[in-house]
Amino acid sequence: MTIETAVVQQSETKRWATVAIVMGCGIGAALQVGKVPIAASMLQQSLGIDLAAVGTVAGVFAVLGLVGSVPAGVVIAAVGTRRVLLCGLASIALGAASGALAPQLTVLVASRLLEGLGFLLVMVAAPALLDRVVDVGARDVTMAVWSCVMPFGIALALVAGPMFGSWRAIWWASAAFAAVLFVLVGIFVPGVASRTGPARTGLLQEATALARRRTPALLMVLFALYSLMFFALFSFLPILLTERLGVSSQSAGGLSALAAAGNVVGNLTAGKLLARGASRTLLIAVAAIVMGASALGIFLPALGGWGAFLLCLLFSATGGLIPATLLATAPAAARSAAMVPVMMGLLMTGSNFGQVTGPIAVGTVVSAWGWGAASVMVVAAAILAGLAAWMLARGDHNRVGEARGPA
Repeated sequence: MTIETAVVQQSETKRWATVAIVMGCGIGAALQVGKVPIAASMLQQSLGIDLAAVGTVAGVFAVLGLVGSVPAGVVIAAVGTRRVLLCGLASIALGAASGALAPQLTVLVASRLLEGLGFLLVMVAAPALLDRVVDVGARDVTMAVWSCVMPFGIALALVAGPMFGSWRAIWWASAAFAAVLFVLVGIFVPGVASRTGPARTGLLQEATALARRRTPALLMVLFALYSLMFFALFSFLPILLTERLGVSSQSAGGLSALAAAGNVVGNLTAGKLLARGASRTLLIAVAAIVMGASALGIFLPALGGWGAFLLCLLFSATGGLIPATLLATAPAAARSAAMVPVMMGLLMTGSNFGQVTGPIAVGTVVSAWGWGAASVMVVAAAILAGLAAWMLARGDHNRVGEARGPA
């Protein structure tokens, strides 16, 4: 082996070690989302709250992302992904530890805002860092794998949660996990310079122009609708399964984790299909239609409990096609490497909108009218997602026609 070969292999090893740690950061952030559904019954018993309040604990987590995702992207483009990633992990650890000590609901909700800030920073910085670390040819596959971190982290929380004796123990464990990731990033993840892009003074203007363009705006809307549908179900799935199947909370957690893991299958499948040239808008439209149709059987009492659970698997696996496709499309929509963090911020704005509105709306309507009312909201979101995918396809078609010019 020559010295040059050894250096190349060492560089590749460091690159993929960085990728693995960054993926771990995404999982650690997603744990903060998944811990609420599995701790829902514990929270109800300990704090004496109803499903609407549990929905608030779950949904308020993403409030900062509604207004902060794009500014976070601008900050990342200006100061660097590694620094922001570290700040995000520190915020998660501090927020989770504060929540574990919360004496009442108000303090817990406030701590969730701090966790949400950390989640926002991690989920915007990490994919932007990956985009700069991996080769362009590996981007679609890498983003498909990255899109797995959310369902994987949620599934991990759903499986591990019942092993703890109280919701406070779950919060302490999630804080410790974030702290370990902070140390790993500090030691092993190098700072990565932006490939190209405008000077810092022009970042805000570039970001504003990006947000006003048709394609980035539609991608943000699609992520919002997907997130709303996903969290409308998964924020309360353990409770729903307990009521429909009559299983224990631990069994409900395991089944919910299995359903969340199905989303990973969809994410990875999307990566393979995109690599083979599949239509991005068609993948999104088909997935949205299947999610909407599945929701009818899940929330309405037409099917038995196990039939509804099988539809949960279909809902999750098919839905996984959407985030992987959107994340793979985002770098090209950004048009420059410097604007990739801002584009990711736009996607996170949409994702956080769904995370906020989904749990709160479902918790409210289920408390008032029962599980069947949730199906109306999911079906409406699915129809809107299909319409947005159609608009995205028309925009792509028009741009191709303009590029070809008149015959």
